[in-house]
Amino acid sequence: MVRRGDTYTIGQLSKISGLPVKTIRFYSDVGVLPEQERTPAGYRMYGENDLARLELVRTLREIGVDLATIRSLGERDLRQVLALHLRTVEIQLKSLQRTRAVLRATLDRGDPSEEDLRRLNTLGRLGSAERDALMDSFVAEVGGGNRAREQWLACLREAMVPELPAEPTIAQLDAWLELVELLSDDDYRATLRQMGTEFWKAQEAGGGPDLEGWKDAGDSVVEIVLTAMDDGVEPGSAAAGPVLDRVVPQLGQMHGAVDGPEFRESLSRAYEEHDPRAERHWELVAAIENTPWPHPQTLAHRWIAEALRARA
Repeated sequence: MVRRGDTYTIGQLSKISGLPVKTIRFYSDVGVLPEQERTPAGYRMYGENDLARLELVRTLREIGVDLATIRSLGERDLRQVLALHLRTVEIQLKSLQRTRAVLRATLDRGDPSEEDLRRLNTLGRLGSAERDALMDSFVAEVGGGNRAREQWLACLREAMVPELPAEPTIAQLDAWLELVELLSDDDYRATLRQMGTEFWKAQEAGGGPDLEGWKDAGDSVVEIVLTAMDDGVEPGSAAAGPVLDRVVPQLGQMHGAVDGPEFRESLSRAYEEHDPRAERHWELVAAIENTPWPHPQTLAHRWIAEALRARA
């Protein structure tokens, strides 16, 4: 067929670009290379812009950009597409690094066990998309429709499920898998949702939690208790009384309560009834991040719980 002006038949486009006619036709059919016109006989015709776009499509496909993303080029500029693809490649690299680390560690340990195979089988659950989906469902279910609690959980979500390092140890991987199982556990979610129901209702009615105020008060409580611990104050000693007199009013402020026998009794009971899985949660986070455990906050609240129990 003869070229007409600045247009090409699909055969001519194939010859110039070096791509098979079948491939060009496929790109046209899926909308990656929209045809500009057809001849009265029904033959597809393409222009100079199509030739340039075809070269771009080929380049993007060679670096792994999917067809759906290429098709959206009409809505996004090329910079956005390449930035998106860079992020995809980086995620894939992290995944491959993790797989390599686990394979190396598995082979170094001798004959693979069923546990080793389980780790390898679950590596696909370690991506940021899977982590986001897990936390979306966790916040929604534990929040129970209470916007104040959901806001609080949303502020903690990045800390609650940290991202694995590019080359995790077996211990870090096992901690991550246990953490995923814990946060997916229906009973654990239900327990957290039931804790402090009345408190969170009051927070929602009051317009939401004072997160900055909570942080300041919580930091102050931890600092006071850790200083007392450094000074050798035992929770069951007489010297612990004045420490409690300083920190319990601040805890009361955080809970919307006034310090007194009733509040101290309810606070002690809350510590006693605290689900140990919640502490295990933060222990797993520390293992994944390779940070010291117990955290200073954990040590401080253990001390407070023991001091209140000694005076019950």
